[in-house]
Amino acid sequence: MTETLRIFIIAGEASGDLLGGALMRALKSAHPDVEFSGVGGRTMAAEGLESLFPMEDLSVMGVAEVLPRLGKIMRRIRQTVKAIRKQKPHAVVTIDSPDFCFRVVKKLKGKDKSIPCVHYVAPSVWAWRPGRAKKVAQFLDHILCLLPFEPPYFEEHGLSATFVGHPIVQRMQNRGDGERFRAKYGLKPDQPILTMLPGSRMSELSRLLDKFCDTADIVLRNKHNAVIVIPTLPHLKERIARFFVGKGINPIVVTNDEDKFDAFAASLIAIAASGTVSLELAMTDTPHIIAYKLSPVSALLAKYLIKTPYVNLINILLKRPVVPELLLEKCEPGPMSTELLRLMGNKQVRGKQLMDFREALIMIGLGDPETPSEKAAEAVLKAAGVEVKKEEEQEQPEIQMVMP
Repeated sequence: MTETLRIFIIAGEASGDLLGGALMRALKSAHPDVEFSGVGGRTMAAEGLESLFPMEDLSVMGVAEVLPRLGKIMRRIRQTVKAIRKQKPHAVVTIDSPDFCFRVVKKLKGKDKSIPCVHYVAPSVWAWRPGRAKKVAQFLDHILCLLPFEPPYFEEHGLSATFVGHPIVQRMQNRGDGERFRAKYGLKPDQPILTMLPGSRMSELSRLLDKFCDTADIVLRNKHNAVIVIPTLPHLKERIARFFVGKGINPIVVTNDEDKFDAFAASLIAIAASGTVSLELAMTDTPHIIAYKLSPVSALLAKYLIKTPYVNLINILLKRPVVPELLLEKCEPGPMSTELLRLMGNKQVRGKQLMDFREALIMIGLGDPETPSEKAAEAVLKAAGVEVKKEEEQEQPEIQMVMP
């Protein structure tokens, strides 16, 4: 290809913006003569993207939030399709946010089928709504999967798919500093730390914070010198601090990534709301359990719709209960504190969990010479008709495990 490569890239939320920024860096490294346009946030802007409109216009969740802004969202869909058709990029890359991205692609394909469309982060058709695989195969040209078992679900319906690995493995070189955390907050070297992660949404806090608090109270009655640490987002700090007033528990509440990962590295154990944070804990060699509580209606629907025996990704990958799952009716202080105290008191159990973490992380790309972003970039370049020349593989440094 002699002309400048044009890639139109769309991210609709913060996690997609991070993926998009890493993908843009990898694309520039593999093919320096590339220009980007599309929709994104700060991370993608730092890589040279001038967003068509503020990404925050798309960062809405739930019917109550979407309905009042539906007209604006539909206008943004039309605006995006119009921009793509005008710019005629060599490829369109949509990142997660399927409610917006898939509508853009379907509308675009209805007008122009010649532009290759690649979607980054395959929907979890293996967990629920398996029929989505057949539907997306009707308008996408390629899909990038984070998990090794996902491609066959889409290839079955004629959609080419590439397993690129999970972006969490790219954090391996920055897994936190436990000694730095203890020094910063005046904690003793042998003082046990229990990190609690009750979620990042107000709805999660309202259902989990009191359960986690009562669980911590039981743990502290058994481990008097333990310290509670709660990493959270800046806008939630005041809410969490107010909640603990007068409860006899004085958690250390941190709001930046450095403190968060340093806390993970310093922690003996953790309890977390179900989600990607479990992979972050696994990356920092932090033994943990997960817990989650849904509204009664959502819980009933989940029992009928979810097709997997586990909800934790490590358990799903390994097909066994490595991380204890305290969900729904089990999400109570008694069962949760029992599991935490068992982990705290048994070094062999903690060590076994760490070995299992490493096995699961290798399955999603840990130790691979190519990063997930580099693999994703290769797939995008191939979709755009660019020949990719690989450099010779370099030997990877040995990854050390920290035993708590």
